[in-house]
Amino acid sequence: MAASETTTARPGVSVGPTSEFSLFFHVKPGHGDDLREALRTLQNHPGYRPGEYGMAVATIHEARFVLFDDDTRLLFATSFDGPWDSYMEDFFTSGPTLALFDAVFQHVEGYEGLPDVAAVKAFVLSAQATAAAYARNYGGTVKEIRKAERVNKAFQRVLDDPAAGEGLQHPALKPLLDEASD
Repeated sequence: MAASETTTARPGVSVGPTSEFSLFFHVKPGHGDDLREALRTLQNHPGYRPGEYGMAVATIHEARFVLFDDDTRLLFATSFDGPWDSYMEDFFTSGPTLALFDAVFQHVEGYEGLPDVAAVKAFVLSAQATAAAYARNYGGTVKEIRKAERVNKAFQRVLDDPAAGEGLQHPALKPLLDEASD
């Protein structure tokens, strides 16, 4: 990545380490059904199925595609950790995910496909609209949130272990136990 790419201002609103990303596309005439099928394929891919959290682009908090205006328009909206250029680099090295997104975007006007990364970045920027407002209900990066979940699961196992009772009586653990009682 060239130094100028890392310092170029990108559209989008940031809250803490996280930025929003909204893209609006025109669906190619007659491609609504094929686009829906490509989206179903993406949704059924490991990491993207409801309840699975192993997306190949590990900085994504959430993502959604919305077809609207009688399947003539497509919204892709997401939020991610870090700067836009880092997110795009993660996206372009995401393996099967890149092929799935390529299968989706081939149904929208202006997309010329892979492997021209510079052209795809320009295409994405041309479709991006910065949010008028953006808020988050939780802090932390995806990495920090996943670690907190792992720590919580481990702590819950400790709380469930009868042999831990004596050790949990230490006064230094009171704040932790108070939080766990919620």
